[in-house]
Amino acid sequence: MHRHWQNPHTLLVLMSIAMPIAFSTWTVLLNNFVVERAAFTGIEIGILQSLREVPGFLAFTTVFVLLLLKEQTFAVVALALLGIGVALTGFFPSAMGLYLTTVLMSIGFHYFEVLKQSLALQWYSKEDAPQAFGKLISVGAVTSLAVYAILWVLLAPLGVDYVWLFLLAGSVCCGLAIFMRLGFPEFGGEHKQTQSLVLKRRYWLFYALQFFSGARRQIFMVFAAFLMVEKFGYSAAQVTTLFLINYVFNWLFAERIGSLIGRIGERKALTIEYVGLIVVFTAYAYVENAYVAAGLYVIDHMFFALAIAIKTYFQKIASPEDIASTAGVSFTINHIAAVVVPAALGLVWVVSHSAVFLVGTAFAVCSLLLSQNIPSRPNEGNEVVWGYVSR
Repeated sequence: MHRHWQNPHTLLVLMSIAMPIAFSTWTVLLNNFVVERAAFTGIEIGILQSLREVPGFLAFTTVFVLLLLKEQTFAVVALALLGIGVALTGFFPSAMGLYLTTVLMSIGFHYFEVLKQSLALQWYSKEDAPQAFGKLISVGAVTSLAVYAILWVLLAPLGVDYVWLFLLAGSVCCGLAIFMRLGFPEFGGEHKQTQSLVLKRRYWLFYALQFFSGARRQIFMVFAAFLMVEKFGYSAAQVTTLFLINYVFNWLFAERIGSLIGRIGERKALTIEYVGLIVVFTAYAYVENAYVAAGLYVIDHMFFALAIAIKTYFQKIASPEDIASTAGVSFTINHIAAVVVPAALGLVWVVSHSAVFLVGTAFAVCSLLLSQNIPSRPNEGNEVVWGYVSR
């Protein structure tokens, strides 16, 4: 007999706690760590972030690993790899050392994200999925809030070295992964998943939205945070404060945003997101005030929860047996541009910060145009307003 807490939802909640303990620590400390300890410029940080995205580009290989491991087991193993990579980061303050630990961390992170998304789409109904995804984001946000608050205390008043912060966060993530492996039974999905690569013509709009989402997100993840440190001189504690504000918003509103997507539909939700991002990226290009830049950083992050709509759009149009394979393929598509964008724009960054963010504006415009092709009631056979649909 299983205890009442040994259910798929609790497992997904625990996964949503473990991942940000490691990844949020890595994200918030990285820019200051590489500048202070390894003398990184825009070129090195661009290379590092491109290397970080290579495992995401290879996410389609998930389907081959699933021939050997069950999906749930693979997710927990990937989570442990993420923790190990983060734990080792502080011990290698050189360009090559940081590149290697970043790749290890990223292998775990990207496989985990593919599998968590796949499991959630299989375990939640179409009606429950938007709010459920919002709740998982909210859980991750609360965890990140706790992580950032602890980091702020450890950094500012106590002055704990980066090495021990990375080690602590990675070790906790690994410990939770071990608990999830030993404490939960294997949960099956309703539909047996296809064990081969799935690339279907009728999913073309979903693939296109994923491509531009990956390209655009890299500009925020890599260069918006780097702008705060390099141009405006923000300390690690100040960057942590910005992340705290971002995650307070997600904690308070992500589940409500998920419910909103369920009510207004994917097309309207994505339209709101992309119009907002066009304004924010354009403003980034010309900002000269540190406080205005901080405000843009917070506003930018607020739009992230609306991206749930891409996942729920796919859930509505997909054949149930395609979910696991297509999750891997879509992550690869998401990372095609992500592998190239950080390194390429790192070179542009040296010449012009503004040009980097205007490229982000162009990506957001493309996403906005594509989102208008989502039907008001998407389903299998009604995937797009115009263009190819299955019959």
